[in-house]
Amino acid sequence: MTSSLAPLLTRLATVGPYFTADPTPRADPSEGGFRPVAELYGDGIAGHVEEIGRRMGAGAGRVAASTAQLGLASRLWSVALGCAALGGVVPDLGPGRLWWRGPSAGPVELRLPGPRPLPGPLPEAVHRAVAVDHLASLDEAVRVRYALSPQILRGNAASALVGAVRVLLDRVPDAPCPPVPLVEHLLARAPLEGTGTFLHEEGLGVAFTRRSCCLYYRLPAATCGDCVLRTRTPGRTA
Repeated sequence: MTSSLAPLLTRLATVGPYFTADPTPRADPSEGGFRPVAELYGDGIAGHVEEIGRRMGAGAGRVAASTAQLGLASRLWSVALGCAALGGVVPDLGPGRLWWRGPSAGPVELRLPGPRPLPGPLPEAVHRAVAVDHLASLDEAVRVRYALSPQILRGNAASALVGAVRVLLDRVPDAPCPPVPLVEHLLARAPLEGTGTFLHEEGLGVAFTRRSCCLYYRLPAATCGDCVLRTRTPGRTA
């Protein structure tokens, strides 16, 4: 199965940079400045947040931390959901197997040497690959260091998932395994349950309105496409 996953990941990379994870086997996965993803779930998250804050002009505070977590969640969901949709299989993205590098611009780069599949039904495999193996640890590291609420982090993860399916529907509309049912399943269970309202209409795409705020509005003239503030009602908290 490893041999079939590498071509799948190569094909998936054509969808866009968020869907890319280099599957090339390497004697030294750290070659070229890559580092284990697991370091982001400890003190290593600080350097990444600082870089995101520098790019945004927001400093290394809560806005940058929220944006960094959302960006990492987007990368992880995109690879897992994309493989499920295009190939009916989910790669093992465990922190001990996945490597990352922060480029000067754009999303973080991922390296997954010698990929192997996760067992089980697709919904469970996608959930494990991202929510269990990554988001739990990532969210804890960001929450503790930057005092972001679980609601913000869960909402970010949901937004990242919906962003991934939106791109897939646009660029791979005839994917062998339709991704929308997978997304609906993931949004209906922890940790994404209750994070927002998801709608899908065949031929029109998807819409999502979240129930928490990613804090991006604190930048000048900036809101997200699924921003809760666009439909905010009196008494609702961001």
